[in-house]
Amino acid sequence: MDPIQLGLPHRPPFIFIDEVTSVEAGRNANAVKRFSSQEPFLEGHFPGNPIIPGVLITEALAQTAGIAIGGPGKMFLLTAIRAMKFLRPVRPEERIDLFAECLNEMNGLAQCAVRATCKGESVAEGQLVLALAQSPHSDSSGSSNFEP
Repeated sequence: MDPIQLGLPHRPPFIFIDEVTSVEAGRNANAVKRFSSQEPFLEGHFPGNPIIPGVLITEALAQTAGIAIGGPGKMFLLTAIRAMKFLRPVRPEERIDLFAECLNEMNGLAQCAVRATCKGESVAEGQLVLALAQSPHSDSSGSSNFEP
């Protein structure tokens, strides 16, 4: 499934999900990402020994969590990273399976358990907190406003 059609507000080059493989709206989502060996950031991230930055894996997990709890017209922002662990390096071209499950939702905040695996082996895990965001829109003067 296409992450944009499922409500992901991000656009290239900041989409870190290739495909959503399953979603149970409001509860959980599974997705896949494979970073190309041609990614420009790899040139400087351990030259000769490229490793996918943990922050990008975390962002992929946050996007997966946003799909799990969101939907078209809803936008969530990453507000906290809790107990994120990186268990082994991820290399370019490795398939990363992304899992996110909503543990609790209250007052516009959602706490999600997240995990990334490669070939069934955990490579990253932790908890993320996302907050329901206000949507920007333009008024007739063209200036940007926010509304609840």
